Amino acid sequence: MTDFLFALIGAALVSNLILGLPLAADALRHARVQALGPAGALLILFAAPVSWLVQQALSATGPAYLHLLACLPLLAALGWLCLALLARLRPALDLTGLWPLLLGNGLGAMVLAATLDDFASSMALGIGGGLGFWLVLQLMSDLIERTERCDVPTAFRGAPILLVVAGLTGLAFLGFGGLGAA
Repeated sequence: MTDFLFALIGAALVSNLILGLPLAADALRHARVQALGPAGALLILFAAPVSWLVQQALSATGPAYLHLLACLPLLAALGWLCLALLARLRPALDLTGLWPLLLGNGLGAMVLAATLDDFASSMALGIGGGLGFWLVLQLMSDLIERTERCDVPTAFRGAPILLVVAGLTGLAFLGFGGLGAA
């Protein structure tokens, strides 16, 4: 049980999946975060255990090196399923252009989950990674809104202040480094 808890905390706070990816500033706008957050969390929740199961099946039959090739079609189907489910649950959200962002995040979760020892750890990565992804999206969205309302020097407007915000957010999450096993 403690391994599950450590993997959950580690995935949500220590090995946060979004802070390791390139900053997609347009996706961090508040309206887009309302769609990308739940869709990304749902995709990561499903992608991590599926990836672990595929890795175990491929290890048992021999060609474990085909893991990434086997996971890509599954990831595409899971991404489409998550967007379709979100469109059915919340039809007012704009879901255009989210599929490529979801695939990148799901691929990161799948690669991380393939190295785990048991199914419980992959589930913890899925739950913690999804919730952590959503948390960081919300935090970054709020920080971007605050910087847009502030009097930022001309040299720092736009991408420079986004990089500063991302760096400070990454430093803040480094403080959780001793909490998880990841």
